[in-house]
Order: sequence, then structure tokens, then C-alpha cells
Amino acid sequence: MMETSLYLPVKAFLEAAGFVVKGEVAGCDLLGLSADDPPVVVVCELKMSFNLELILQAVDRAAVSDEVWIAARISARGRGREADKRYRDLCRRLGIGMLGVSDTGDVSIIVASVTPMPRTDPKRRSRIVREHQKRRGDPVLGGSTRRPVMTAYRQQALGCAAALVAGPMRVRDVRAHVPEAGKILLDNVYGWFERMDRGVYGLSDAGREALLRWPQPAMTTAGGISAGQ
Repeated sequence: MMETSLYLPVKAFLEAAGFVVKGEVAGCDLLGLSADDPPVVVVCELKMSFNLELILQAVDRAAVSDEVWIAARISARGRGREADKRYRDLCRRLGIGMLGVSDTGDVSIIVASVTPMPRTDPKRRSRIVREHQKRRGDPVLGGSTRRPVMTAYRQQALGCAAALVAGPMRVRDVRAHVPEAGKILLDNVYGWFERMDRGVYGLSDAGREALLRWPQPAMTTAGGISAGQ
């Protein structure tokens, strides 16, 4: 069993509370935003069992969230940390909520996140909110490790690659599909693009391999993404 097995039950729990939830945003296993302006930010970190590392992660996330939770599998024998009053009291004092996930995927509140965590890093908070809002859909299960995270930037770079798959194009034409194409093509962070001429880019072998790994919907000739997305 892996942390990703906890993701969907906890995501459903937070969505039922009114949050839009996405996984693996700026290092957070789950990041939820409310519909308010500015949004209420809720973070949840996942582990297969409650431990000190989970609390330390939650304390770090407190700098960017209004509400922070930890979630873990409930011990079948009832001997896990969730049964330790000292552990629960520590979470309560820190304002960290505890969620228990059963083997059947039921989520229960062990300790409520009743004390708002102080926001001490507004720049970092703004960065993770922006990443959540720019990311298309929810492409990554929270708790995923050892694989590239599908960030909003990677999604846009793949959009540029999909536009170039038929042949080299001018930057302004790629920009019709991906507004930030100019900077993405110039920076070429992943090595997916080749500069063919001034203001003209093509797709490298690495870019074609990326499209095989992460297939993208076909582009319309009028600019934009086809109805298949």
C-alpha cells in the first residue's frame, strides 16, 4: 500500500467540505482552495501511518495555509499513533487536524483543525495558489513519488510540443495555443524544442518522446485545443 491509496478518499472528504482539491502542488500532497476571493487554503499531508515526520511536514505547510491536516491509515489493531493521547494533544496544540482513513476508504476526523495556522510566508502561499489555479485538471495523485510531477508549466510545455508535432512553427503561431509559449520555447527547460531560425522552433527527439509519455489532444488549425480535451 502507498500514500496514493489515501489520496482519493481524502480528496473526496475535502471536496465535500467545499474545496477544489488537486494533488502534489508545490510539494503538498493535497492542496484545496475554496471559491472565496481570496481563497481559503487547506493543505493535507499523507502517510501510511501517523508519525513525527508527518507532523513536521504539517508544521512546514502551516506557513502557506489557513488550515492544515494530516491523514493516515487507521491501525487495524487500534495501536497506532491515532490512539496515543499525547500525539493527538500535540496536533491539537499545533492546530493540526488529524484524519483517519479506514481499509474501506472511510474518512473520520480524529482531531479537528479548529485553530487557524498562522500565515508567515505570503510569497510562498501566493505561489502555490497560482500553481493550483493554473494547473489543468488534477493530473497527479497526492503522495506520488519517484515520478515527474505534472506541473502547470509542464502542461504548457506539452501544449507547445503538441503544436509543433506537425512541423516547425513561428513563436507567434504557437502562442495561439499556449499564451506563454515565447518564454517556454526560449528557456527550453526540458530540452523538447529546437531553434530552427529566428522566431521559429521545431520539436526535438526528446519532445517527441515526451508526447509519447504524456499524449496530448490534437490542436485545431484555428488555434486552441480541439474538442477532445
